[in-house]
Amino acid sequence: MNRIYASAFALATSALVAGPAAAQSVTVAVAADIRSSNPGVNRDDNTDDFVLQLVEGLVGYAEDGTVGPLLAEKVEMSADGKAYTFTLRKGVKFHNGAELTSADVVWSWNRYMDPKTEWRCLSEFDGRNGLKVEAIEAPDANTVVMRINSPSALFLDALARTDCAMAAVIHKDSLKADGSWDKPVGTGPFKIGDWKRGEYFTMTAFDGYVSPKSDKRDGYIGLKKPLIKDVKFLVVRDPATVKAGLISGAIDMAEILPSDVEELRKNPKLDVKVAPNAVRHTFLFQTNDALIKNVKLRQAIAASLDMTELVAAASSNLGTPNNSAIYPSSAYFGPVEKQGFSYDPAKVKKLLQEAGYKGEKISIIANKRPTVPSFPAAVVAQAMMQAAGINAEIEVLDWATQLDRYNKGNYQMQSFSYSARFDPALGFEQFAGPKDKQPRKVWDNAEAQALIDKSMVVSDKAERQKLFDDLHKRMIEEVPLIIYFNGLDVIAHSKRVRDFQPWQSKMRMWGVNLAN
Repeated sequence: MNRIYASAFALATSALVAGPAAAQSVTVAVAADIRSSNPGVNRDDNTDDFVLQLVEGLVGYAEDGTVGPLLAEKVEMSADGKAYTFTLRKGVKFHNGAELTSADVVWSWNRYMDPKTEWRCLSEFDGRNGLKVEAIEAPDANTVVMRINSPSALFLDALARTDCAMAAVIHKDSLKADGSWDKPVGTGPFKIGDWKRGEYFTMTAFDGYVSPKSDKRDGYIGLKKPLIKDVKFLVVRDPATVKAGLISGAIDMAEILPSDVEELRKNPKLDVKVAPNAVRHTFLFQTNDALIKNVKLRQAIAASLDMTELVAAASSNLGTPNNSAIYPSSAYFGPVEKQGFSYDPAKVKKLLQEAGYKGEKISIIANKRPTVPSFPAAVVAQAMMQAAGINAEIEVLDWATQLDRYNKGNYQMQSFSYSARFDPALGFEQFAGPKDKQPRKVWDNAEAQALIDKSMVVSDKAERQKLFDDLHKRMIEEVPLIIYFNGLDVIAHSKRVRDFQPWQSKMRMWGVNLAN
């Protein structure tokens, strides 16, 4: 074990044997340090995960990907869809003891909208991407009104986005006297603790936390009671070192590789939990390619893939096939979305004949990053395609080169993963659009784009469901891409840790308890 990892273990071990307080502490291994503690500024997914245990927004995501009140008790939309009234929950306190008021919401929002803050989501609300918050008002201490330029089904979703840090409401004490960032003084169930860059960061339970009224955890908006006093996030980059730490007891909890699940499930001191998330693993087609533009050929490729076998191989037997752009636990995942591609060798033969396919080579681009199934899935798909008479070969690239080829649309077929999007409109928008303006887009269909555009305006759930059902059927028929399964959260933890529930790649520590 090298000096860096030995130091990490020393830190973890000292935390676990430090006496009575250790019984109320947990050590969680993470693969990377946080970038900052400033919500939505200089952030990545790992940073968001930590910061969103310290701060909260007016609204947040529920378990099923819908948006619900968080710091707001209720949200009302005007008849014209252009004004939203947020009634704040009473009694909510910041970490410094101050009570939340509408003035804090307005101050926080104006800070985000100042370009000097460098908020990651400024362009989502200043009109550059269409939506513009034209005014924010505080008619009384308990009410906030936000006015937008045009009706949008995605306004609340944008406010809830984790990469936007939920447009978190923070106290002015988060800034130093000179206006520069200090640390988050939020309303979340945990307060920020120590941060030793490159080694660890910590958080401590906020005894004054006021949880949303709920009897269960529900994404970011349900019951959020902090039951563990201290949580240390230890930076351990090597998966083998993480596994060794879990086995030794130096680490209480960590994300692990799917390939390690079978071994760690045999350990009597550990529990392993696996849950699907909204990431989508796919095979993309370049429909402008002289060969791949033939829909019959794309349909043949889809019919040549045994999805059950493909997903089993790509996920170490942990995943479940899903051909929909909508993830299974979404409120919009219904009977239509459960229908997908069918493995049918006889149909493949017929489609290849109709396509006039004569054995031309089809190149599948893939990468060997261990965190995604790009290469193993490509290997299985290649074998299945070849068995069906399709001349497939794999071109392995480093991730930066593959991403460049993706952005330029320079490929025939590639094994690629899309990051999570909760609202289906955004999920479809990730890969649909005009290729002449955005070469990275995969599905260039004006009718499909019109349906997506409508889904971004219509707020009625039943009407949106019809739009998404139509989009799913068209996608399966036209095969601009093949979505084959969703990403997996694979977490191993000590059996002294109780009631942890993986959700959307977030290490939610509220509601987690320790065995006596």
